[in-house]
Amino acid sequence: MKNNKQQLLWLMLAVALAACHSAAAPEYHPAAAAAQQYTFANVVQQPLAGSIRLPGTLEAFQQVSIYPRVNGFVSRITVDRGSRVKKGQVLLVLEAPEVAQQYYAAQSRYLQAAAVYAGSKDNYERTVATGEETPGTISAHDMELAKARMLADSALMNSEQANFRAKGVMESYLTVTAPFDGVITERNIHPGALVGPDTRLDSKPMLMLAQEDKLRLVLQVPEIYSGQLLKQATVDFGVNALPGKIFSGSISREAGMLNDKYRSEAVEIDVQNDTRLLKPGMYAEITMPVNGSAAALVVPASAVVMSTERKYVIVIKDHHTKWIDVQEGNHHNDSTEVFGALQAGDRIIANATDEIRDGLSLP
Repeated sequence: MKNNKQQLLWLMLAVALAACHSAAAPEYHPAAAAAQQYTFANVVQQPLAGSIRLPGTLEAFQQVSIYPRVNGFVSRITVDRGSRVKKGQVLLVLEAPEVAQQYYAAQSRYLQAAAVYAGSKDNYERTVATGEETPGTISAHDMELAKARMLADSALMNSEQANFRAKGVMESYLTVTAPFDGVITERNIHPGALVGPDTRLDSKPMLMLAQEDKLRLVLQVPEIYSGQLLKQATVDFGVNALPGKIFSGSISREAGMLNDKYRSEAVEIDVQNDTRLLKPGMYAEITMPVNGSAAALVVPASAVVMSTERKYVIVIKDHHTKWIDVQEGNHHNDSTEVFGALQAGDRIIANATDEIRDGLSLP
């Protein structure tokens, strides 16, 4: 009898515990639970000004390969690699005896032609004077012959004078001078070598001159940003060789067309380099301001989902999710420009992930 009472008591206790547990368990709704995990935002249409970071290369503002204009032997070289030179400074001197001989020969012919012209001119003037003082003593035919001889001798003298000047210019080419201020970056020639306009020393020039106090920073701007550059904008950049130092320059030139291979536009930034800390050939990282596109739609950066196959945002339409492919533009803080089949005011999931399926029903 006692055992029966104990079994009944345990049974009543078990039923009471089961009832309490059943009353405390909440009813589970998958859609409602999922909706509580999402935050939403609206698509806004406005330009998003900001900045982009691009790589670039520093180049000499001017750079030229030095070749002589005439054939000759190198007599003297006044510079070497690393030499800083001024415009007009002598870089090297050539020897070419045949050029000097041609110059003196042309000078002699010019002096001879000038003497002949002086004689024919004097003869013509005397003939004219005699004809005027004593009419009839000089025939009209003789007068014309004297004038024609003078004009012919004058033309010959002018021709010889032009040739003489040309030979003088050729002789001046034996002295090679610097076309602008800069530094000699290459020297591939030595005294005694025979050189000329077509001289190629293992495909290298005799001398290479580069301007170093002013540089060009050349970079390729992607197509999407090429129409957003600020004219004459000041940009900041740094170089790997000088960590921690920030330099600046201004946008000076744009190519005006896109590179077919890279779909980008070449942009040049003039950089003053009076201290010569920067060197041509250095790689730079540029921070460039951009205007933003007036047709751009702005969404939170967390709303853009990137997978291996596509980039999209998740729009809520008729209580269902819909994937919309987009292309990103400028980024600023936690916002980003997007371009795609969106409209201003569309409701999107701000904390989207690739786990949210297309067509998911939301309350």
